[in-house]
Amino acid sequence: MRPSARLLYGTGLAAALLLPAALPVQAAPPARTPTDLHTADGKKGQELPGMPTALDARAETVACTPASKERAKKQDWSRQRLDLDRLHRHTTGEGVTVALISTGVAMGAEGLDGRVTAQGEAADDCVGQGTFLAGLIAGNGGPTPRLAGVAPAAKVLALRGTDRRGQPDPALVTAAVRAATTARADVIAVAVALPRKDTSLTRAVAEARKAGAVVVAAASPEPPSRGPADEIRSRTYWPAGEPGVLAVADMLPAGARPDSALPTGTVDLAAPGAGVVSGGPRGKGHYLGAGVAVATAYTAGAAAAVRATHPEESADAVTRRLTATAYPADIPQLDAYAAVTTVLGDAGAPAGGTERAAEPVAVRDTSDTDRATGRAVLFVLLGTAGVLSLLWAGFALTRARARGWRPAGTPDES
Repeated sequence: MRPSARLLYGTGLAAALLLPAALPVQAAPPARTPTDLHTADGKKGQELPGMPTALDARAETVACTPASKERAKKQDWSRQRLDLDRLHRHTTGEGVTVALISTGVAMGAEGLDGRVTAQGEAADDCVGQGTFLAGLIAGNGGPTPRLAGVAPAAKVLALRGTDRRGQPDPALVTAAVRAATTARADVIAVAVALPRKDTSLTRAVAEARKAGAVVVAAASPEPPSRGPADEIRSRTYWPAGEPGVLAVADMLPAGARPDSALPTGTVDLAAPGAGVVSGGPRGKGHYLGAGVAVATAYTAGAAAAVRATHPEESADAVTRRLTATAYPADIPQLDAYAAVTTVLGDAGAPAGGTERAAEPVAVRDTSDTDRATGRAVLFVLLGTAGVLSLLWAGFALTRARARGWRPAGTPDES
């Protein structure tokens, strides 16, 4: 059984809300689907299937994620939150290559044509999540440009860090990091998190950083089941815990982490990771995704946008830029637009006068604010009218005195 979800769009800083929908019967059930897809409010919606993070490891046969028959019609909250429309007027990430280590990427997926190369089995994306993430990094949105990724002109190098069902494998992740380094990728996005430190992976990450790559990694795995994870002891996951790696966590529209998120103290940035729309490896429809991997993809796209705009900056400087320009919070929140446009001082901090994107709280009741604003505008208009009336009265008085108080248009009797 595969859950679908109702995606609701509001207005202004609208987001998406997932409400329970009918559960169509599938040939084989995927093992995990995103557990925190809720985001905001709205009155009209449409159903989009959820993108799984892995397929059922217990099933005798592999049933790949089917094509979605639904298409999203509006921009979701995450792209508004990252101010991508305005970002794309500055850069589209052209000339930058992002290596994506996930479940693979379908090279012919809509919006990615001609900009994806895949090594080994990475062109076979049975799960679909890798293709979904590639769309967030570098998709051009196809017929829906407002659903483009962060760097829609960047190239993607697809590498497999999991088996065909989406289960992470340390040896595959290590080999993928090395392949990305050999290919001289500008950004390496590791969308999986491993529970144990691996010496070979540590060396591979160090070599990638030495070669000049920005390494972005999921700060934790996706939660294994629904429900709060407070009882799970906080721990470090890998390669997010390696020195110099930008560790990313997922956040809801209001900036908080999902209740079910696995606790970890190794987080540098939070990025949108709930109710996010992207495409898949089959068909032209859209899916709804969530989780740490989604946030990692968005951050990798932002790193690509920064590298395209500031090619002179080192990998460490790009990482500092992404963190220095983030929204201040318990976990700094990614601001892709500010990361590209901010002028940094000598110490790597914003030099001042930086224009930010929208406020980090993406959904709020603004009715009282709107009414107050309306009253303020009315007071300004009334005040202006009063001033103009006084000026006109003074002008008319002067003219009447000059005519000897005769009505306008009366001939001068002298």
